[in-house]
Amino acid sequence: MRSYPRNSAEAAARIVALVLIADGNVSLSEFNALQQLDAAGQLGLAPGGLGPIVQSLCEDLLVNAYGSASMMSSVDEQSMAALMAEVDEPLLQRKVLTLALAAARADAHLAEGETLVLEAACRHWQIHLGDAQAA
Repeated sequence: MRSYPRNSAEAAARIVALVLIADGNVSLSEFNALQQLDAAGQLGLAPGGLGPIVQSLCEDLLVNAYGSASMMSSVDEQSMAALMAEVDEPLLQRKVLTLALAAARADAHLAEGETLVLEAACRHWQIHLGDAQAA
């Protein structure tokens, strides 16, 4: 999987993108929620910059998911830790978690894959989910 500079807009957006694809179905309501929150702008991306990050993430995961039923099958604890380690600035972590949670809740269904990514972020960044919700 490609790496991004630490605390870059791309590294942060990739974690939001991981939540988007975690349930295997990126819904329009999730993208709309992120657009309403100006997620790209909040993360430092150009308008429309989240889409290419989602596409790059999918490409990276597909390379490792050959023969598997799910792109997420290639995201083990080690790779999850590596992704989370690319965002170590506390304010950026909270912003990412807040945006990711908003996307996950946008379709009124918190899927297991989405929960796994959100819990991994909380665990690696030592943030309680309630703290992110209050941000």
